[in-house]
Amino acid sequence: MTAEEIRLNVEKALEEIRPFLQSDGGDISLLSIEDNNTLVKVQLQGACVGCSVNQMTLKSGVEMTIKKHAPQIEKVINIEI
Repeated sequence: MTAEEIRLNVEKALEEIRPFLQSDGGDISLLSIEDNNTLVKVQLQGACVGCSVNQMTLKSGVEMTIKKHAPQIEKVINIEI
């Protein structure tokens, strides 16, 4: 899979999870895909920023969905800006 295909698949995964985040007043954006296309950096936004369960959402929601669309991704991390 090319870097562009991986990026498109990650974007597809984020589009799939975004309505769930938005229903709670949050959102997510893709910042970058690094480390030989194995690491995805995202930024949780809105209500997700201060949410006490955002790490659980990141791991069991976002990361799981991204890995379903792009299995070569090994890790998803949130970058707080």
